[in-house]
Amino acid sequence: MITLAHDLATTHHDLQYRLDLASSARGDRRHPRDHYTAIDTFLAIASRHNAAMVDAIAPLVRDLPGGHDLAHEHLAASRTYEEALGQVKARLYGSFYAVSRPWPEIWAEVRRELATVCALELRLAEALLDEDHGTEDLGTRLHHAELTSPTRPHPWIPHQGVAGHLARAVARRIDRFWDAAEGRMVPEPVRHHDRTHQGKLTQYLLADPHLGEEE
Repeated sequence: MITLAHDLATTHHDLQYRLDLASSARGDRRHPRDHYTAIDTFLAIASRHNAAMVDAIAPLVRDLPGGHDLAHEHLAASRTYEEALGQVKARLYGSFYAVSRPWPEIWAEVRRELATVCALELRLAEALLDEDHGTEDLGTRLHHAELTSPTRPHPWIPHQGVAGHLARAVARRIDRFWDAAEGRMVPEPVRHHDRTHQGKLTQYLLADPHLGEEE
């Protein structure tokens, strides 16, 4: 059985990998915008996952006995994380508010806030572990939320309740318009699954490598 915690651990690994690529990307004189792709891809994946957790998973914990404080702590951390992602976007596109901040400082903030959010997401998953959700798979619930979540950070829109849900829906439509207008390539969210039975050939044909380091 694949649990939400397992899915999240895999997602966190992917986010860290994308963050490493983004923070080490550099343009040069001949290709001054080469680093845009790696950074933009990380921003899209990180923003989408963060919004989906707020929309689809955190409310389930908030409704648990004693779960309100944990859900509130996650909400506050996710907003701070989103503000850090907003600084990346602002710095990348030369915003007046971030152009003077050095990249190492911005990336250090993102790493710190990502670590905080990841730890809280695992606590959310742990809180839901023994809860009965009928036939619903929480990993699938999260995946479906990611498919309709904004692909850019929006730290200042409402995050909770009906207002938050509607605000994210509007933000997603706006993001989709600008993604298309800018030719921005946003990878589809990955639905994590049990892949231990897949051999090397299957992984190659699916373009989905997941070999362990010892292999």
